[in-house]
Order: sequence, then structure tokens, then C-alpha cells
Amino acid sequence: MGQTVHNYHVFETAGGFCGIAWNMRGVTRFQLPTKSAEGTERLLLRRLPVAEPATPTPAIAEAVAAVKRYFKGEETDFSGIVLDLDGQDEFFKRIYDAVRRVGWGHTVTYGGLAKELGAGPEAARDVGQAMAKNPVALIIPCHRVLAAGGKVGGFSAPGGSTSKIRMLELEGVHVGAPEPAQQTLGF
Repeated sequence: MGQTVHNYHVFETAGGFCGIAWNMRGVTRFQLPTKSAEGTERLLLRRLPVAEPATPTPAIAEAVAAVKRYFKGEETDFSGIVLDLDGQDEFFKRIYDAVRRVGWGHTVTYGGLAKELGAGPEAARDVGQAMAKNPVALIIPCHRVLAAGGKVGGFSAPGGSTSKIRMLELEGVHVGAPEPAQQTLGF
């Protein structure tokens, strides 16, 4: 049986250069904005080295248009975009399905999401791991998942927590600045 063909497209948005990869079943990867097309392409191909550049299909072109609207600050719903999450952990797929239901301008905590899935508070860590491994950030809106107490929490995309805050602000959600990585002792 042959290897699945993956295509990709890099495009510019108001937030920077994004990348999207797909196969015949759906979107397989999404790269949040970087400052250059080359940087985006490099990050996308690091995770999907067999992908080939291609002209987007009509469905992918609509996804690209939706991403461009999003980074202009227009309310956007990505829930209709077909994904191919083949190879992902089954519990992670359940987490991703739940996160896709968190709409524009809304947030949920890692623990709240674990509870929604019928798991105990210890599963909040699993939710965090799923968000860190999210192959299609933005389309699965992991930026809308916050730490306990409404704190920003981590974000593994370019720009880290600062990018997460900017994305939430596009949606009208205001959270505090990320805490410094290391606290001083105050001497």
C-alpha cells in the first residue's frame, strides 16, 4: 500500500505567514503565523517532511480564507473544516472534539475540559499534553484552553504565551500577561 500524499500551502495573513497541509481525507497540519514564508514552511515540513507544495483544493481554499478572516479579527468558525487526525491517541481525539466546540470569544480550563470528558482532575495534564501536540492549532482552538484560575498557561506555537494572548485578544478575551519563567526573590 502506498504512502498517503500530503500537500501544503503557505500563505500570508494579517498575523504573519501560516501554512496548511492536507491529504485526500482532510487537513493534517496547520502552522500558526511566523514572520516569514520560509520560516513557516520550515516548521511545517519539520513535522511533515514528505509534503509537497500544491494549489489548495476548494475546501482548503475556504480554510485559508477563514484563517485570513480570523487574523483580521473577524469572528470565524473552523468547526466545519474536515480534519484527518489519523495516528492520534484516541483520548486526544476526544479532547480535540471537545475543544472544537469552544467557540469564538470563549475559553475553558484544562481541568474543566477534563471534567467535561468525564475524567478526573488528574486528566487536566493529559488535556495539556493534547494541546501541546495539537497538529492543527487554531482549527482545533487550543489557544482557548487556559490554566486554572483563568491564567494563560503554556502555548507551544511560535511566540509562546504572548501569541496565545494576542489570539485571545482578537476574539475579545482579555487575560493577564504571561508570568515570568523565573520568579525573583525580591532582593
